[in-house]
Amino acid sequence: MSTSPHRFGHIALLGPPNAGKSTLLNALLGQKLAIVSPKPQTTRNQLAGILTLGDAQIVLIDTPGVHVPRGSRLNSRIVEAAWQALAQAQAIVLVLDCPFYLQKPDLLEKDIKLLSRPVERSGLPVIVALNKLDALADVKNMLPVMARLGEAWPGAEIVPVSALKEKGLDQLLSVMTAHLPEGDSLYPEDELTTAPMRFLASEIIREKLFLALSQELPYNTAVAIEHWQDTPKGARVNAVIYVSRDRHKGMVIGKGGKVLKDVGSKARQDLIELMGGPVHLELFVKVREGWTEDEFFLNELGEEQGS
Repeated sequence: MSTSPHRFGHIALLGPPNAGKSTLLNALLGQKLAIVSPKPQTTRNQLAGILTLGDAQIVLIDTPGVHVPRGSRLNSRIVEAAWQALAQAQAIVLVLDCPFYLQKPDLLEKDIKLLSRPVERSGLPVIVALNKLDALADVKNMLPVMARLGEAWPGAEIVPVSALKEKGLDQLLSVMTAHLPEGDSLYPEDELTTAPMRFLASEIIREKLFLALSQELPYNTAVAIEHWQDTPKGARVNAVIYVSRDRHKGMVIGKGGKVLKDVGSKARQDLIELMGGPVHLELFVKVREGWTEDEFFLNELGEEQGS
């Protein structure tokens, strides 16, 4: 009786901002790993999630949204992080927002132009996850978008999915697994990510900031874990939220400290769930003017976050 060979490899989840890459990663893993918010460009770094199946182990690399970088050095580094994921991957899953393109077909052409050359240069097989199926009044509406994507990436398998409702994931997994090389698993079966816990903690705090703050303010915040101590009574974590202006500090703290307390409380609950034990979390807010252009500071953040 023949058995299928075991497969192992890395797959990059690539696409424009707000297409649902992080939601798809979480859905495929069956639990929340990547932070998610309604705001575009929430993701700033690569994040690897490890999915172990019966016949394969897939390292799924979540990436920041690909766009034409404008403005700060931070923005340029965010986009660089997305493209760098291709060097590690054996295949690419392009995560694209179908309802968005039906409303704005000109942006479909813009994104095809932005993605095509780097994807082609990588030489990697392409799978298209046509996302947000749940938001379509009629699934037949996706056919023109599917046809155009088929022209842009001939030979690519196009899989309609809903990351939010977890629809189409089995088919997507089957297609992804078929593109992996044969090989043994590299990680233990129960390992979820290669990311250090300090990075995951800083991301959770940043997610709560994105959800609590309005307009452009979340994009001007950074989080660094200054102190981490594991004790018999749980983890003690001190984190600093950096802002670029004095007036932002007051907005992050909120009247009577309400915003900061709310962010800390919600982040602590997520950390308790992630770590499976008590967490004592303290948050501080500091002003660091021009941090989004400060190469030294950005490098320090990268080292802190394992990137």
